[in-house]
Amino acid sequence: MKAWIERLLTLLGLRRRRSAEPAAPQPASAVQLTTTPKTLGLEACVSVVIPALNEARRIAEVVRYALADPATAEVIVVDDSSIDETVELARMAGASVITSSMLGKGASMQDGMAAAHHDLIVYLDGDLSGLRPRIISDLCRPLLAGEADFVKARFGRGGGRVTELTAKPMLKVFFPELAGFAQPLGGIIAARRTLLRTLSFENAYGVDIGLLIDASRAGAQLAEVDIGSLEHDSQPLLDLTFMANEVARVIYSRARLAGRLHVDQIISMYESQRQATASIDYVVSRRRERRRLLLLDMDGTITRGRYALELARASGHEEALRGMLDSSNIDASTRSAGIAALFRFLPRQQFERVAQGMEIRPGVIEWVKQMRRVGFMVGVVSDSYFVAAEVMRRRIFADFALAHVLQFNAEVCTGELRVNPAFLPHDQSSSAGLCKSHVLQRFRSDSGQPLFDDIWAVGDNINDLRMLSLADRAFVIEPKAAALLSVPGVLSIDSFAELLPLVPQS
Repeated sequence: MKAWIERLLTLLGLRRRRSAEPAAPQPASAVQLTTTPKTLGLEACVSVVIPALNEARRIAEVVRYALADPATAEVIVVDDSSIDETVELARMAGASVITSSMLGKGASMQDGMAAAHHDLIVYLDGDLSGLRPRIISDLCRPLLAGEADFVKARFGRGGGRVTELTAKPMLKVFFPELAGFAQPLGGIIAARRTLLRTLSFENAYGVDIGLLIDASRAGAQLAEVDIGSLEHDSQPLLDLTFMANEVARVIYSRARLAGRLHVDQIISMYESQRQATASIDYVVSRRRERRRLLLLDMDGTITRGRYALELARASGHEEALRGMLDSSNIDASTRSAGIAALFRFLPRQQFERVAQGMEIRPGVIEWVKQMRRVGFMVGVVSDSYFVAAEVMRRRIFADFALAHVLQFNAEVCTGELRVNPAFLPHDQSSSAGLCKSHVLQRFRSDSGQPLFDDIWAVGDNINDLRMLSLADRAFVIEPKAAALLSVPGVLSIDSFAELLPLVPQS
């Protein structure tokens, strides 16, 4: 009898066989559950997680919608350091609010999962509207019925431009067993926490497609539930371009792990795309009419320690590094190249782990948030490596990072260093060397409207001196050189808490 029921469920499309990944997968549509058994009574057993960044316009509506579903036991809003009223509105609507450990949707999703009190997790976006009633219940019924381990929402007639032009064609080539999913990039997902804990959460736009592929490769049963139509805020064209690149990168990386990709040049191509975010042209294109700018040094300012020293200590190169730092016979350019060569063959993950583990000075995150709230574009400007500065800017919820670029091939450091052109003098005939002051001058000379007319800077050492002297307001924290205190207008501080009263009113 049991075998007959299993066979009937399979024929009806309600049961998907759990199996190892096939050697030559064939295209297969996702199990589509447009109706679900009404006999499955749902009590409040679901944790709803909503990653949110500046979603004041709709967050309260989404929270109230989730709480109205009989399956919802709690709603957790994970705030990505919003500078609008997202946190207050979410709490007033009845959600528990936590702050993300790091900028990025993937980190927020993971933090929400860790904070959840129930095994069933439903993810919603914070900008949704037009949802029909009881979608949360409908998404979870396949999980409770044992018909699926991971459920994606199906909505509308088709996906957006990135879904149709990037995600679906790539899935058809590399993961044809997932080609039937209508919304592979959709952020409305239901899954068991026990499964989610085994998956990797990407940090950018590729998080949702990454979870889908990882769940499939883990042998999970996958399904779709049709939730009708909904309204969703559209992304600016520039963000769509970055989104397409991130989605492609994630699919390529998963295909490579699955043994379905053998062209390492493709990985290198997307490493180049990642490096493009370190260019000042890309940063300026994302200013969104802001006219205020805050530039923060990394080593000694945001952190007390030096990144290169921490990385050398973690990788067993501390003695060699100190020998280079202590030598007076090596010019700055040669020293930088030599230090970069020390880290040859280290995996990218080790660079990122060290940056994630460095202690951030107290008060930095709150001050950055307040400065962004009053219209400042905030950036980390570092003589160190972009791979670390990018992690650091996300940890303090800044808008961008500018630093020199270490080269990686297949996620492994080649030991080659590419100087960021933003640190070079704008006038090519100038004999001036690398300097953060050139970064500041690039922003000041940008012809976009409105012009930057209020530039602040914070540093700690002699290599920050020229940048500080050119800023409209400058601060030095625990100065490492007496010359910093002689610059007119530069204020010496002991902690970032001293800067909070100085935040402009508007």
